[in-house]
Amino acid sequence: MRKESLMFLRELVNTPSPSGFEQPAQLLVREYLSQYADEVRVDVMGNVIAALNPDGHPRVMLAGHCDEIGFMVTHITDEGFINFSSIGGVDAHLVPGQKVHVHGAKGPVLGVVGKKAIHLMEVEERKKVLPLHQQWIDIGAVSRKRAEQRVAIGDCVTFATVFDRLDADTAVARGFDDKMGSFVVGEALRLAALQKKKLKAALFAVSTVQEEVGLRGAATSAFSIAPDCAVAVDVTHATDYPDADKKRYGEIKLGKGPVLHRGANVNPQVANLLISATKKARITYQMVGVPGASGTDAWAIQLARGGVATGLLSVPLRYMHTPIEVLNLKDLEASAHLLAIFAASLKAGTSFIPA
Repeated sequence: MRKESLMFLRELVNTPSPSGFEQPAQLLVREYLSQYADEVRVDVMGNVIAALNPDGHPRVMLAGHCDEIGFMVTHITDEGFINFSSIGGVDAHLVPGQKVHVHGAKGPVLGVVGKKAIHLMEVEERKKVLPLHQQWIDIGAVSRKRAEQRVAIGDCVTFATVFDRLDADTAVARGFDDKMGSFVVGEALRLAALQKKKLKAALFAVSTVQEEVGLRGAATSAFSIAPDCAVAVDVTHATDYPDADKKRYGEIKLGKGPVLHRGANVNPQVANLLISATKKARITYQMVGVPGASGTDAWAIQLARGGVATGLLSVPLRYMHTPIEVLNLKDLEASAHLLAIFAASLKAGTSFIPA
């Protein structure tokens, strides 16, 4: 991966951005895309919308959400411990014993999610998952007053894990779901800018917000952009690890290329154009069937205004919604390349009506 691109990805996934608190990450996105886009704006929701050749036709929107799962401070005890709730779909099994950062007004505060030692548990307690509202964060404060000097009700919290590599192409981080989507659409715009004279379409790369709490940023940005077609970029479950159910979720592997989709949430013409782009770019791809709602930004975009011809491109990911999400960097590069080729293939008059 290009050195500058890898640096951008690393900074992006390391920067906290739980749903509703995305702006530190969005600042990075704005600064990066401003180098390549004709114009960049931020809407009232906090979506970053970068446009290339904005007067072209058709209008194509690429969307990846930059929000990650996390927590929010809900109460501080008299003893200085912090109670919290989830932002997005957090697995309560994984939370006890983790290091976290509470993002207060004065900067991040390191804490740990405490847990009763196994020696002190009854046999039945050991079999149960402790609900999040019964867990607590310990920041070392000795009283509520001392804790409130550093954190406040409503502060967001993230796992204290950062980007690293397991080998040359395999990376681990929290929040690849879906800050890598913001990265991919940004890289696609950068690649398209290198061949701008060949671009007939108006290309809008959007880093959306609040996907994890209801696809909210995708709905508003799609309404304002009014695209003719769109592709949402998100992660999908890799099934190349022990006990993964391939019969139920398909056979999806890291390093075997981006995942394309067929189903109700995907416009057939867009799906065919994406497949054609893989052949032109000599990119291998994997296929997943989605019989209903995909649970991604594609669902909200498809229903915007009078309907948008929408596609879905996913990147294989292991261990989704954990602090140790794993993906292959080559899949990210291939995805960005594919989307740049797709955008360049669109011409005025391209029909997206299902045939």
